[in-house]
Amino acid sequence: MIPAYNEELSLPLLRERLAAFLATSPEYSFEIVIVDDHSSDRTPALVRAWADEDRRVRLVRLSRNFGPHAAFYAGLGESMADAVVFLAADLQDPPEVIHQMTKQWEEGSDIVWAVRTAREGEKTSVKLFSRVYYATMRRIGLSEMPPQGADFFLLDRKVVEALMDIPEKNTSVMGLLLWMGFRQSFVPYVKEARATGTSKWTLAKKVKLFIDSIVSFSFVPIRAMSLLGVLFATMGLAFAVFVVIGRFAGWVVVGTGYAALMTVLLVGFGFIMLMLGILGEYLWRTFDEARGRPRYIIEERFPEAESNPESVGCPPADGAQDDEAT
Repeated sequence: MIPAYNEELSLPLLRERLAAFLATSPEYSFEIVIVDDHSSDRTPALVRAWADEDRRVRLVRLSRNFGPHAAFYAGLGESMADAVVFLAADLQDPPEVIHQMTKQWEEGSDIVWAVRTAREGEKTSVKLFSRVYYATMRRIGLSEMPPQGADFFLLDRKVVEALMDIPEKNTSVMGLLLWMGFRQSFVPYVKEARATGTSKWTLAKKVKLFIDSIVSFSFVPIRAMSLLGVLFATMGLAFAVFVVIGRFAGWVVVGTGYAALMTVLLVGFGFIMLMLGILGEYLWRTFDEARGRPRYIIEERFPEAESNPESVGCPPADGAQDDEAT
């Protein structure tokens, strides 16, 4: 299952690499589901041409750019295989590692992670952000998260079904999979440099993932707000007692301390706004989940799929099909 967004330069190389890999794995029956996250280049046309020549290939195009996590869920919803491998279109994750992953799956693992041991061709700033993210999550959210990260994995069918039953949208897929449990194993690999094009994983998307992950899997920000509130209240009470005693003892002169007072007010209001912002992040995600909008909407399937007729990212209530959406 391969999400793709404006990957027309990478697709020919991906096709060649996958063809070589599939030729070495005759013991499996493969399907290749490419989810186009509403690309603006020739990506969907190239996938259609590929699907015309290879019946194992299917295109799923979303109605707009919903983001990589929505594309991931769209691919899961379209697949009926015994196991699903999540693979990036930019070939930074080598398809050849799938051999080791399927071996672990056959030995009983429900989730097989390809864990990065090194990252080739990455900027220092990218590596730094990655280290901060995974170190933070290991510290306050998911202690079992691999230190170097892992976004290349294999899922057994029962894991796919369990994951699709979780309606949460603003979250980390990797975090959810770790939280779900199941039998998990790890395969080391070296993340290759991007062959062509530029990464679509922008700083804004990284920041959103960071916030989503913390809000979804940790109560530390809320607990920190409570502790800061107690700390500031204690400091304020202590300062008030000091002023009263100092006034009677002659230490404090009325009319002085304007600068100190303004500093305390500005710092205090700054902390209040920060705390309101943290609460707002939790409330917004609660509101977004409560609206019940689908994770994604499918604009096109090529060739037209006979199974899984749902065209939105979550099933209708009570399992009933929406004739209009179908």
